[in-house]
Amino acid sequence: MAVPPEGTPCWADAMFGDVEGAKSFYGDVLGWTFGEASSEYGNYTQAYADGKAVAAVVPPMPGQEGQSQWCLYFASPDAAATAAKIREHGGEVLMDPMRVGEFGTMCLAREPAGAVFGVWQAGTHEGFETTAVPGAYGWAEVFTRDPERTDAFLRAVFPYTAQQIVDDAVDFRLFNLGDTTVLGRMRMGEEFPPEVPSYINLYFVVEDCDDAVSTATKLGATLRFGPMDSPYGRFAALSDPQGANFSVIDITTTEGELPKTRDVS
Repeated sequence: MAVPPEGTPCWADAMFGDVEGAKSFYGDVLGWTFGEASSEYGNYTQAYADGKAVAAVVPPMPGQEGQSQWCLYFASPDAAATAAKIREHGGEVLMDPMRVGEFGTMCLAREPAGAVFGVWQAGTHEGFETTAVPGAYGWAEVFTRDPERTDAFLRAVFPYTAQQIVDDAVDFRLFNLGDTTVLGRMRMGEEFPPEVPSYINLYFVVEDCDDAVSTATKLGATLRFGPMDSPYGRFAALSDPQGANFSVIDITTTEGELPKTRDVS
């Protein structure tokens, strides 16, 4: 696969206090298999769907213990330049660009409303080896309490155009690279407890949403929303047994018409 365009979601990983528990859970729910832990890089362990790299799990570094959460990385041709834009436009760089051997350069940051994300400048590791198939990454949405600041930040840091969903009941925006929609943004409403910070929610593709939810909840996950049909697929939101939020979606089971949108200047 070629290096994805700047601003494309290109990789995902998560820290887990119980890595073996996470491997067992996601192996059962998403069908992942796992490579060997890389002791040189903090026991970073890649996950595979049908033999292709789709994510990674890693134990927390000393002092970074806390609730597990998935981190989405966005492609950048120059992580240092992206870090400078993040700072310039009101974001916070949590970890300065760091070279990871020959694999590439990573950076961790927080957008102005508080959602944490990563930046990845590819070396030999270009990112997801497959997407939009069972077990692989399918979609992501930034859930934010301050959409105006988040929207302005995203478009200042990455070369996005934007479209707003025309719906009085929901404040939802789509971000595009050329003709490809790569990211969503949802305003967090009163249904989110005030202690829940802004975050990025990842969707992993499954063959059957209901089966995935059944398996996940039997293994200790919490069902937070759904399953629900949509024009994009049947999906559900979950928290895994270690507290990391994620969603599952069956993109083959769609219902309804795609929502109307308007371009945002």
